[in-house]
Amino acid sequence: MNLKTLVGVAAGAVLALGVAADAVAGDKAGDAVARGRYLVTIGGCNDCHTQGYLENGGAVPEGEWLKGTTIGYQGPWGTTYASNLRLVIGKQTEAQWIAHARKERLPPMPWFNLREMTDHDLKAVYAYVRSLGASGNPAPAYVAPGGKVSTPYFVFVPQVDEKQAAVR
Repeated sequence: MNLKTLVGVAAGAVLALGVAADAVAGDKAGDAVARGRYLVTIGGCNDCHTQGYLENGGAVPEGEWLKGTTIGYQGPWGTTYASNLRLVIGKQTEAQWIAHARKERLPPMPWFNLREMTDHDLKAVYAYVRSLGASGNPAPAYVAPGGKVSTPYFVFVPQVDEKQAAVR
């Protein structure tokens, strides 16, 4: 084998390795998106962050997922709204998302569950939500206790049924 042929074979091998590395990186990115979708689904993110998800037994097209909701959650903390995660994450770097995900939030957001996710899991959620694209409108702003709420809302205040309490 002459030098010219050897150089050609070596260049071809390097090119093949580069293509293979790109394919593996692409598979890893695809795996992260698939894992993120799985985590979003089992983590219940859609329950609050996707309009109509609970009411329709999860039968909401994936293209509508995680756009937030205009239905508030009201309790002693005021009225909160599930944010449009597609817009929130669309403006953040991966590191910013991880820091954001671990911050304490107002109810009913189970922020303590996100706090326990690994960086690997949060990166997968980030990859999945980014794959959906930034879409929709921002959720309404938080309303302090006693403030005027102009949207529908769920009330999160424990009730006591006096008849049932007397029977117990």
